[in-house]
Amino acid sequence: MTARERMLAAIRTGLGVTGSDKIRAATVSARLEQHPSGTVPARAKGSAKSQAALFADMLEGQAATLDWIAREEDVPDAVAGYLRDLNLAARARIGDDEMLSGLPWEQAGALEIVSGPAEPSDTAGITRAEVAAAETGTLFLTSGPGNPTSLNFLPETHIAVIRKSDIVGGYEDAWNRLRERHGQGSLPRNVNLISGPSRTADIEQTMVMGAHGPRRLHVIVVG
Repeated sequence: MTARERMLAAIRTGLGVTGSDKIRAATVSARLEQHPSGTVPARAKGSAKSQAALFADMLEGQAATLDWIAREEDVPDAVAGYLRDLNLAARARIGDDEMLSGLPWEQAGALEIVSGPAEPSDTAGITRAEVAAAETGTLFLTSGPGNPTSLNFLPETHIAVIRKSDIVGGYEDAWNRLRERHGQGSLPRNVNLISGPSRTADIEQTMVMGAHGPRRLHVIVVG
């Protein structure tokens, strides 16, 4: 037996099952196909306006900052303004996401935009969140050439762009939105859930920002 087979056999022994129980197998298959919803908190329900407000409150409560803009074309100016206000280098990296790569970055003056996965020298990365859950102020970022996962974690400053229409109430709504876009059983290899900058208080309960990733998370909501 392989290590996997031994582990599964031990679990079956502990549960008192054989692994060939048709009712149990059917229950698992039905759950995977139907995606039944768990208990949804009351705060995750409500209008699109209330969900957007909750999303902002939850994110800001976790040390993130937000900027609300009207149009996608305004993203370059919003990025340049954010970096300038913090006296950060006017340079950022993006993937080949269709929305981000098609923006008029040249209108942002001295802002330099480079493409590809993050490199150690990058100080700011820009990604697009496919969807967000207002329930906890959490961004859902999918991996791939459009938005390389390294851009979420390597640069000290992470700027995430999301359309207001992609802010939903709860986690179940967010996963359903991703399934609708990518197809049943065809999600990207990674879906990263991010609710704020990296931080830890492991040492003497002293908060340290950027311990395992970006020390800043700035979210630009479009719409």
